[in-house]
Amino acid sequence: MYGSSPNSMTANGSDSKKQRLDESPPSRVLHIRKLPNEVSETEVIALGLPFGKVTNILMLKGKNQAFLELGTEEAAITMVNYYTAVTPQVRNTPVFIQYSNHKELKTDSALNQRAQAVLQAVSAVQDGSSPSSDPGVLDLAPPPSPVLRIIIDNMFYPVTLDVLQQIFSKFGTVMKIITFTKNNQFQALLQFSDPVNAQQAKLSLDGQNIYNSCCTLRIDFSKLVNLNVKYNNDKSRDYTRPDLPTGDGEATNKDHSLLGTPSGALASYSSGGGYSSSLSLSQGGGAISPLSAAAAAAAAAGRVALSGSGVSGVLLASNLNEEMVTPQSLFTLFGVYGDVQRVKILYNKKDSALIQLSDGNQAQLAMSHLNGQKVFGKVMRVTLSKHQTVALPREGLDDQLLTKDFSGSPLHRFKKPGSKNFQNIFPPSATLHLSNIRDGVGEDDLRLLFSNSGGTVKAFKFFQDRKMALIQMSSVEEAIQALMDLHNYDMGGNHHLKVSFSKSTI
Repeated sequence: MYGSSPNSMTANGSDSKKQRLDESPPSRVLHIRKLPNEVSETEVIALGLPFGKVTNILMLKGKNQAFLELGTEEAAITMVNYYTAVTPQVRNTPVFIQYSNHKELKTDSALNQRAQAVLQAVSAVQDGSSPSSDPGVLDLAPPPSPVLRIIIDNMFYPVTLDVLQQIFSKFGTVMKIITFTKNNQFQALLQFSDPVNAQQAKLSLDGQNIYNSCCTLRIDFSKLVNLNVKYNNDKSRDYTRPDLPTGDGEATNKDHSLLGTPSGALASYSSGGGYSSSLSLSQGGGAISPLSAAAAAAAAAGRVALSGSGVSGVLLASNLNEEMVTPQSLFTLFGVYGDVQRVKILYNKKDSALIQLSDGNQAQLAMSHLNGQKVFGKVMRVTLSKHQTVALPREGLDDQLLTKDFSGSPLHRFKKPGSKNFQNIFPPSATLHLSNIRDGVGEDDLRLLFSNSGGTVKAFKFFQDRKMALIQMSSVEEAIQALMDLHNYDMGGNHHLKVSFSKSTI
């Protein structure tokens, strides 16, 4: 069975192993070795699921081994043949699969109960039903679609289309991706060439974190079976049609995305040191291990300037209300997502402004959260600028105070690495989180203060210590206005009010 395959040695170890494999006749029970520590039943089951029914499992955790029983010998043969050509991996570690001498698994009842519970749970997740009444059999419905719907929770770092392509392409050929924001959440539709690949990706990645403790993947099958992609840009891509336009009249330019092209990105990140102190991809349960160094670097880029990587830290905001907008108001709003260094309202086009943040990562984050939000009554558009920096005017030339340098501002939220502020980045919402409230300031004082900024306060709730509170305005636009007006408001006694968007509602 293995003799004819040139890849059998890479998939299954040394020559002596190969000799032994040739001697083991096919069996529906497979012996899996060299599993990483702490591996779960679910991850082992995931290896067998694309090939048919999985009817039993026995984990030998102390030995880093497992036995997996499939419903039929044919399914086991298909699985072994497949993994002879494609090295099987669990948590980014190559594992070894061979036929077992056992023809079926007999497990004691205690072990078996846990295994059967896991098998049932996996089955239920797969077909969306409640666990079957017959615990002895896991009968999987065929995957309904090659298209997955992906929602990303706790998105403290921007997740780009290229990051998704890198992660999901470990499971098969990714043909098309469309990204969008819905209900204040980043979502994506991703189409594989084969529904079985989609099923494997869903089983392995659902509930995993892309980066340490954040960017959690929630994955379902989409009702769509084919995606129609019109443009290749940083929001959508059809990998089968590189000739598609970008949609903005330019030729396709992949530098818009945070990682550039996955292969090219590795070179541009590997030369610059200093990523180690930032987010690292945890091996093991915490974060997804298939991510390459490029994505790790993207996560780390929150604290490191992306010099020369093709992503500018400068944004262009347009369709602004020129009667109302000031450099200070833009500094405060964009400062929720990054440390704003300079703001320039354009002299000949006062409804547009350049905003320079510390790095490209912060710029991506601000753009993904603020583009399309209503500010001062107008829908603001935010795009990446071609400028690398915002130039300051020469002395005495800026008589209209259109440009402001904020590089030394004490109000930067993300100066301290590891600051709690990194964990409290949320899309604009009608509910605001207030902190640093001065002793003696009550609910009525705060309601009055916030209704004076031109909005209606719908609800209010103090936290237990009364130094923090939630306040709900009647719309996201009102909350944006209140944040611009009242963040850093002097409450007296050296207490400056801190305002940010909240994920909670009251």
